[in-house]
Amino acid sequence: MMKLKSIFLLFLSLGLLHVSICDTEEEEDDDDTTVEVEEEPPAVVEKVNYVPPVVKGNTFFTETFDKPADFEKRWTKSQTKKDGAEETIAKYDGEWTLTCNHTELAVDHYTAENGPWKNRKDSALKGDHGLVLKSKAKHHAISSKLNKPFRFDGKPFVVQYEVKFQNGLECGGAYVKLLSMDKQLELKQFQDKTPYTIMFGPDKCGMDHKLHFIFRHKNPKTGEFEEKHAKKPTANLDSYFTDKKTHLYKLVVNPDNSFEIFVDNTLVNEGSLLEDMSPPVNPPKEIDDPNDKKSDDWDEREKIPDPDAVKPEDWDESEPEYIIDDAATMPDGWLEDEPELIPDPDAEKPEDWDEDMDGEWEPPQIDNTKCKDAVGCGKWERPQVKNPKYKGKWRPAMIDNLIIRFVGIWAPRKITNPDFFEDLEPYKMTPIRSVVDAILDATRDRPWLWAVFLVLVVLPIVLIIAYCCFSKSQPEVLEAQRKKTDEPSPDDKEAENKEEEVGPKGDNQAKKTKKSDLDVKEESSQEEEGDDEGEEEEKTEEKSEDSNRRTSPRKRKARKE
Repeated sequence: MMKLKSIFLLFLSLGLLHVSICDTEEEEDDDDTTVEVEEEPPAVVEKVNYVPPVVKGNTFFTETFDKPADFEKRWTKSQTKKDGAEETIAKYDGEWTLTCNHTELAVDHYTAENGPWKNRKDSALKGDHGLVLKSKAKHHAISSKLNKPFRFDGKPFVVQYEVKFQNGLECGGAYVKLLSMDKQLELKQFQDKTPYTIMFGPDKCGMDHKLHFIFRHKNPKTGEFEEKHAKKPTANLDSYFTDKKTHLYKLVVNPDNSFEIFVDNTLVNEGSLLEDMSPPVNPPKEIDDPNDKKSDDWDEREKIPDPDAVKPEDWDESEPEYIIDDAATMPDGWLEDEPELIPDPDAEKPEDWDEDMDGEWEPPQIDNTKCKDAVGCGKWERPQVKNPKYKGKWRPAMIDNLIIRFVGIWAPRKITNPDFFEDLEPYKMTPIRSVVDAILDATRDRPWLWAVFLVLVVLPIVLIIAYCCFSKSQPEVLEAQRKKTDEPSPDDKEAENKEEEVGPKGDNQAKKTKKSDLDVKEESSQEEEGDDEGEEEEKTEEKSEDSNRRTSPRKRKARKE
């Protein structure tokens, strides 16, 4: 039985070996045969056509960049310089343009060589426009006025906009500023020092990722403005700067002094204007007395060196903390002749390498593969061990401060803050400027502009209203006048002309129509109504004449005696 089992297993193994050899031969035959396989073209995903959003509600400003022709009219590019910057980069000369994901408007394709941004061809919506920065390492500033001023008088303030870092962001910001009301403001002079009410948006430099929310608060006592910064969001913001996707940033400031910050409709930060801003809106009631000073005999030391301690005679301060281990030996397998790093043998000198400009070319260093499994490579040195004779610099032991007597940590006394104020409604910020403010400011400086507005705006409106009103009432006035004076109306003249057309003796006689009894009755009733109306009009005229006679003074002749 054991032999039969062994023979069966042998035949089974040989059979499997034969099958594997046959499969290998078939695979080799397949390798020699060239089979043409038609590659399926990649699936084309049709983009959804962009539909401009319908603005609903009471909005103060909306911009979708759907009308490139109106862009230059509505937006103003800054033409000034940034304070405190180098002359070469101080000017706001960064270029802006509008691009569409399927239409090249003012720019074709921006790469790393000629600009930091590329055309928006990867947008999910066909026909979607966007405002794109063209220049690299330059200051950009562009602004536009609101349709009407926003006043913080009890309604929530909401601002939201989309940002896409198409090539990521190393150092820069994409925040917006809501400029404060200022009659001297010129958008062409817009810069970093221009007064604003709210600043909001993403900002990054290096590894520091921020989502700003800053508002300028006016001190009610001094009238000076101070920036108040919101606390940092607890959410991780790194991906918004690196994923190269479009993100929606939204800020909501409520009348109850609360604020909320959303990214893609996800809450990332919230708080109170009174409690979560730095520095706080309201100063402390008490402050440290700036004139208070610590006395000379004030001792803050809780522990002091023991004044009775003496350095031992055998204390040697010259011994080092670590010494070389003389008993150590080099481990077996240490490759002392092999360096840890060697030049890359596959590296090639670049074609554009200029030794006069770049110096002598050297291949980059890589890890030595021989040292991968070895104990170590390079020159071997004995390790260091702790010195048993080391004691270090002698110092007396520390004891409780009972001799001079420990008093405590000194702190200045508190006094009432002379600059204290309490603003419980920081929501009521400085109003945000609009086009209406610009018109009002212009009329304050040049009052004669009111006359221009009156002629160009108000007067045409008055004339249109007058034309519409009086053109409808004029026929009614003429009809009433004809009734009083018995002047013939156009209908009467036409009737006379028709009667004259029928001549005597049957010449040009009108066609006679036989009237029914009902028609005769209707005509008679109309004549009776007309007679009644005439009698009523005569009575009213007689009454008016009687009243005129009564009201007019009576002239009496002098009686003869």
